[in-house]
Amino acid sequence: MSTTLIKAALPSIPVVNQLPGVRKTGADPSTLHELRSVTVSRDHVRAYAAVCGFPVKDTVPLTYPHVLAFPLHMAVMSSQTFPFPAIGTIHVANRIAAHRPIAIGEDLQVEVHTSELLAHPKGTAIDFLATATVDGETVWESASTYLRRGHGPSGAVVSTGSTDGGGGPVPGRITWRLPGDLGRRYAAVSGDHNPIHLYPLTARALGFKRQIAHGMWSFARCVAALENRLPDAVTVEAAFKKPIFLPGTVAFGQDAIHDGSTASIGGIAFALTSPKDGAPHLIGRTHQA
Repeated sequence: MSTTLIKAALPSIPVVNQLPGVRKTGADPSTLHELRSVTVSRDHVRAYAAVCGFPVKDTVPLTYPHVLAFPLHMAVMSSQTFPFPAIGTIHVANRIAAHRPIAIGEDLQVEVHTSELLAHPKGTAIDFLATATVDGETVWESASTYLRRGHGPSGAVVSTGSTDGGGGPVPGRITWRLPGDLGRRYAAVSGDHNPIHLYPLTARALGFKRQIAHGMWSFARCVAALENRLPDAVTVEAAFKKPIFLPGTVAFGQDAIHDGSTASIGGIAFALTSPKDGAPHLIGRTHQA
């Protein structure tokens, strides 16, 4: 287990979570900020593409920069001034805006900061806002919405999670069989080694009947299925619904979104659902940036 994951887990352990250096202080999270410089590695991109179903190119998959930002997410969550323990904080939605393709070998400045605490019907939410820049040019942005369940205010749902459009998920038309080791394979390339994704035993210790797929893997796999239909500048968003247990089978569906009363396409609606009853695992859409 990595040092970062251990540090993130300690605030979830009774008694230990009251020790100096571990206890959360409850300060304003919007002051938290992390920055790193990274060169896009062909080997890492190739490994990520293989796990998520993207073709191999000289540019990175749309969702790839999230794994470069993820260590910064964990650094923020592990801070004493972040109000919640990382374990038990749920990733419920994600929005990505790509402004142009990012080439293999480019040098990126990746920056993450957090929003103020946000009202959510199921508790309290917070957005992790990431940007990737090249020589001062913003080439990629994302907003990852995390939820802490509890007795939060019953205000409006955070906008990054409102991808349903009121019409429910697109019916699944293609089924994907997901292996039991998918969470471990994605963890190896993403750095997200949350125990709920790894083994039945570690998942059961945290309340799941067996391991579940990463939300960002399911998002990436959907984007990979749409990849050849997306423009270079595009926004893609998804809300994560029911967990996907591994091994398992999901159904992928997509449909064009028509812009008002015209025949022009305003984007693509997509979803991952249960083949048995149509219950949604993920609901998303694309639109031009």
